[in-house]
Amino acid sequence: MEFRPCIDIHNGQVKQIVGSSLMDKNNQAEENFVAEKDARYYAELYQKNGIRGGHIILLNPQSSPYYEAAKAQALMALGAYPEGLQIGGGVNDSNALEYLHAGASHVIVTSYVFQDGRVNMEHLKKISRMVGKKHLVLDLSCRMRDGNYYIVTDRWQKYTDEKVDDGTLDMLMEYCDEFLIHAVDVEGKLQGIEEGLVRRLGAWCGDPDKIAVTYAGGVHCYDDIELLRELGSGKINVTIGSALDIFGGKLAFDEIVRRMKNAS
Repeated sequence: MEFRPCIDIHNGQVKQIVGSSLMDKNNQAEENFVAEKDARYYAELYQKNGIRGGHIILLNPQSSPYYEAAKAQALMALGAYPEGLQIGGGVNDSNALEYLHAGASHVIVTSYVFQDGRVNMEHLKKISRMVGKKHLVLDLSCRMRDGNYYIVTDRWQKYTDEKVDDGTLDMLMEYCDEFLIHAVDVEGKLQGIEEGLVRRLGAWCGDPDKIAVTYAGGVHCYDDIELLRELGSGKINVTIGSALDIFGGKLAFDEIVRRMKNAS
């Protein structure tokens, strides 16, 4: 289990938001925290502490007037910590290599691969070949509906017909290096993790032949981390956002780093 930090960028600023509140219309989101510092600061902080594999997410679509400002922040962070961070948010076959050349260790892809409610195998194979399996992360962020967790796209606003289950994970892992999975219904709400989802992921991760999984959503206390470790059999990496003191929360970043290093 590793700590994977984040740099979420919305309207040109580093923020922590409530995931289910994000709307492209008028570039709206319910904010938990808006940083005074830029993305470079957080990238350098993660580098200083030797934390790799964190993700930068651009939360504005390319059609947004804020997109270029958000992208500039992202490129600043990549340049500050080469090969230390992943990047997602509107990544496709036209810009994936640009981000890798700018210093990203991986590109994170969702909407380019999941289109019209299904996996677009042509796009999946194309981007996997283009960047290489070892540089591709698939974002399987999901929401509960009718007793199942369905992958959502377009900044978590559109449901697909694809479930987060063993069959989907087994098929997709052939094309990527790891999965990033936000539990969107609890993302940013500081009310605890999505236990049902974590149990499913933990059962799948039990096989040593599986790829890495990073979970994000709802962590708000140290007990949540231990519960995630237990339910995930120590195999699931964790992202913590709004709960961290560096983003206005109560959990000490330095303490999280210390605990994770001692547990490894």
